[in-house]
Amino acid sequence: MSMKQSGMRMSALLVSESLLFTKKIEEEGKMALEEAKAYLEEKGYGDRVMVFDVSSATVELAALAVGTEPARIAKSLTFMVGEQPVMIICAGDAKIMNSKYKGFFHKKAKMLTREEVNTLVGHDVGGVCPFGIKEGVQVYLDVSLKRFEKVYPACGSANSAVELTLDELEKISGCLEWIDVCQL
Repeated sequence: MSMKQSGMRMSALLVSESLLFTKKIEEEGKMALEEAKAYLEEKGYGDRVMVFDVSSATVELAALAVGTEPARIAKSLTFMVGEQPVMIICAGDAKIMNSKYKGFFHKKAKMLTREEVNTLVGHDVGGVCPFGIKEGVQVYLDVSLKRFEKVYPACGSANSAVELTLDELEKISGCLEWIDVCQL
């Protein structure tokens, strides 16, 4: 086999593996969306779930899909505190302030990797939300959200969201408490 044929065969294998991986991710995303929707339906909010034909995987894309300002997207950031996965839901324009984070958790911020997010939380990056997550994930709401009456967290997939008031988000997210670890 020539080098050119070998290279073409290797390229075909990589494309095939990439397509299989993409299909697996799509299937897992659908499962996470269904779990999150089921959770919201159980709580009485299933009719508010929005599924888009476009990506809502980033704050900017979610804001475009929903038709709102990016700050109103309730993004979910995931960290490891010791051996405990932690999710902080904050405004779309907020960033973790390391000194505040360390002051609250007494540890340096260590974000989960993509693989850890899926394994420990149960959703893929781009669709992370506090609905239908794995047991043991500690959820906190950041005060950066309190500027808004309604916000839009994801709903388990990279093309979904749900409209909730802050009271509703607090009630159904399973949050432990409101914290102040972000800056605008």
